[in-house]
Amino acid sequence: MSANVQAGSGGVPLLGAELLARDAELVDLTGEFFQGMPMFALHQAPFIMVNHTHEEAITRLGVTLPFSANNLLISEHTGTHTDAIYEYDQDGPTLSESPLEYYYGSAICLDVSDLRFPERIEPERLERALAESGQELRKGDIVLLYTGTHERLWPEQRYISEYCGLSEAGARWLAERGVVNIGIDAVSIDAADDPDFLGHIVCKEFHIVNTESLTNLSKVAGKRFLYLGLPLAIRGGTGSPIRAVAILNGPGAEPS
Repeated sequence: MSANVQAGSGGVPLLGAELLARDAELVDLTGEFFQGMPMFALHQAPFIMVNHTHEEAITRLGVTLPFSANNLLISEHTGTHTDAIYEYDQDGPTLSESPLEYYYGSAICLDVSDLRFPERIEPERLERALAESGQELRKGDIVLLYTGTHERLWPEQRYISEYCGLSEAGARWLAERGVVNIGIDAVSIDAADDPDFLGHIVCKEFHIVNTESLTNLSKVAGKRFLYLGLPLAIRGGTGSPIRAVAILNGPGAEPS
């Protein structure tokens, strides 16, 4: 955080910006959440309503400290979110039954941003991206796919109709190497013109999860880092919005 930010303003503590100083180098991989955002057609569009304003808190509740709050009507699969296996496998675990280890751990990000819809991410392209990254793919890894979709199309409606995704072979290439969570900067790990959701079928077969609508993957492409994308503790949940981050110099990152 910049030292010249005035204390007590812009989200900085009154006693100084140094109070927010942290050793970790963190990259926020989460997209903004707002009413009217592009959404996959099957899911509830987010609806945000004011519950009460600061002024209403004073008049309605008689409090001396005014406070405000909003109400949210959302899908579990809104914006940057992760899935429980139960979403695509009725015999699979729900969120409340899923180990958190699916949603955090050592991760790499592969750059496939040269592809364009309707191209699909095939094993050969993944192999090349892995070689170009200089990383190795380890069992238990989380793999994020940087397609550039969010950078190019967000928040246009084309974001939900013109994105590259994994072919079945591409998804299987990752799953067979022990990946536990496949993430992407598009609305789905599947291709936009894939009505059979072949990537999700592979996730069902291998009992792994996926994470969608990530952002800022250009900042972590080709790197190894500690990934955190923890879901809400929704009982019986099929998925959850998350705050996804990459910690570049934490445990699970490549030593400098």
